Amino acid sequence: MHIVVLLAVLLPVIVVPGVRTVMSHPDRRAADNRARRNRDAYRHLAADCSVWVRPPWPDPCIEYVAAELRRLSRERTSGLCAESVRWQAAVQLAYDNNLQMASEALGVSHQLAVLDGMDRDLERLRVEEELKAAGLKLR
Repeated sequence: MHIVVLLAVLLPVIVVPGVRTVMSHPDRRAADNRARRNRDAYRHLAADCSVWVRPPWPDPCIEYVAAELRRLSRERTSGLCAESVRWQAAVQLAYDNNLQMASEALGVSHQLAVLDGMDRDLERLRVEEELKAAGLKLR
């Protein structure tokens, strides 16, 4: 008896949405075919793209980059960087990327992308000093 009552209650809850979906999409097979063609086209396009191109939006303004450099500079010396080596590496990478953007915007030469270790640390100090000389406030 309980099963009959349970089925009487659950059957409309389960069946009605399914019937409603089928009734509202009579051309479901065509929509599935279009979706499959689009998915295949995107896969083909992704396979053809061996190199990702730069997005079409413009570079951030120098004021934003300077503010990010100041924020990341504070972050490098305090916060989670003192506790986590991974966090410190991530913040350092973000700082270097912003240094590169600032130096390209102000015409300062840099080799941050090709150097590593102590050489990169020295190059970072040199680039910071040249950016300060160009008028950028880093700290």
